[in-house]
This record gives sequence, C-alpha cells and structure tokens, in this order.
Amino acid sequence: MAQEPVRISRSGSPVGVSFEFFPPKTEEMERALWEAIDRLAPLGPSFVSVTYGAGGSTRERTHATVARIARDTLLKPAAHLTCVGARRAELDAVIRGYWAAGVRHIVALRGDPPGGLDAPYLAHPDGYQSTGELVAAIKQAGDFEVSVGTYPEKHPQSPTLRHDIDILKRKIDAGADRAITQFFFDNDVYFRFVDLARAAGIAIPIVPGIAPVQNFKQTANFARKAGASVPAWLAERFDGLDDDPATRRLVAAAVCAEQVVDLIDRGVADLHFYTMNRADLVFAICHLIGLRAKGGRPAEGSAPAR
Repeated sequence: MAQEPVRISRSGSPVGVSFEFFPPKTEEMERALWEAIDRLAPLGPSFVSVTYGAGGSTRERTHATVARIARDTLLKPAAHLTCVGARRAELDAVIRGYWAAGVRHIVALRGDPPGGLDAPYLAHPDGYQSTGELVAAIKQAGDFEVSVGTYPEKHPQSPTLRHDIDILKRKIDAGADRAITQFFFDNDVYFRFVDLARAAGIAIPIVPGIAPVQNFKQTANFARKAGASVPAWLAERFDGLDDDPATRRLVAAAVCAEQVVDLIDRGVADLHFYTMNRADLVFAICHLIGLRAKGGRPAEGSAPAR
C-alpha cells in the first residue's frame, strides 16, 4: 500500500506545524509533558511554545521549561509572556532572561484579568498598558521573533470584530511577525476573519489555532469562556460518548483531520496545535495529513525530573 503523500500548501512547500504546551505543576505532569515533547519532536515543528499564566502565575515554571527545551533539544522554543499584573521592570527582566537562555521567539499576549474574562481588564499602573507596548519592548530588547494572539470570532471583551482587527494592527505596527488565532471549529469563521484582516491591510501570517478535542465537555466549556462557537454538528459527533473514551478518541481524530485537511486545501500553509500536553491525537492528525518523523536525534530531556 502506497504511503500517503505529505500535503502540500499552495506555496509548494509541505505544511508547517507548531505545538503549544503548558508548564507542568507536578512531577507526574512534567513526565507527561516531556513524553509529549519526545513524541512530537521528530515531526520537525517550526517551533514549540510554552504558555505563561496570568499575572506571572507560572513565570518560574514557564522559564524553566523553555530554558530546558532550548538547552536539551533541537527544537526552537517560543516563550509566552503576558503584561497583565506585572511591572515593566519585571517583564524586562524576564525578556532578558529568555535571551540569556537562548530563546529567540516570544509569544506576546495581554493576558486575562485575574478575576477571569468576566472581570474588566486593568493594566498595571507601572506596567505595559497594551500588548502593542509589550511587543515594542521585546523588539527593542533584542532580535526576537514575536508572535501575538488574535480571535477570529472576536475577543470576549471586544465590542466588535473590527475593533479586534484594529488591535491586531497596533500589535503589527509595534513589530509583531505572526498572529496565532484562538481555536475554532468552523473553518469559514477563520477565512472570513482573514479576509477582513487582509482588507484592512494586514499582511503578516495568520496561523490557525487547532484544538483536538481531548474531552468534549471540557472543550465546549472552555470555548464558551473564550468566545469560540461550538457548532451543533460537533456536539452531535460526540453525543453519547462520555463513557466511551476509545471511540471518543477516534471521533476526535477524524473531526480534527477533516478540519485541517480542509484548511490546507483552502490555502493554509501553517497550523498551530494546542496539545494540552498530550501527543496522541496531535501525532495522529499530523500523520493523517502526511507528516512523518524526520531524521536526527529526538528531543532530549524526556526522562522524568529528579
């Protein structure tokens, strides 16, 4: 049986992927994280990113994880950094620390208010007042690549989608190189947003964020909080599978594969996967679109922390 070919973007190049992880809280979670990294690293991602909690709540763990990826693997790490609840001097020190650790890519985000998305956002009086200011500071600090977030269905606290696009333009004016979207399940939502952004003069890559459904109820709850719609057809796919994890995983892989194949066939060249520190579904989906392990040594550091 012939091997499925690698899906090619309209540019004529294989589709690029990147993977997002969160810093572990326990030794067991750390083992799971490095097992996921070890599993996904041979696919040759463009970069792997590590999230950063609101108000710096995971600052030390994020820095340690990113530094270890930079030190012990061949992967290119991207460190998340939020400006909510932090002084400029604190964030400037974090940026310098990333540079010293060999990190050259930062995902700059505003961050959620400590009280959650329902609480009003108040910038720290001694901090950066917007993501655009943070992006400018990162660019001034060193030759960093900077990615930023964007919401194809608008941020929950934004009055209109047009307002979101205006915010994105400010981040680009400050030096952002790439935008990564919040996850979505209806591809038409993404393409409508891209069309609006291009019409507004935005030319940087807008990479779709993909969330394989590890647990439908949890994903749907998070989607509601994040302002992402959950189509009725998606709920129907998972109906009756709460106590059937094996079938649920098969359905999740099929649903996500359908989504990414459609994105690629419609011209998308790069995909960003929210892995939730689990490799099984993400690896399967990448395999289904033709990505195969590349040569060279896999990620190191996958042994349990001591």
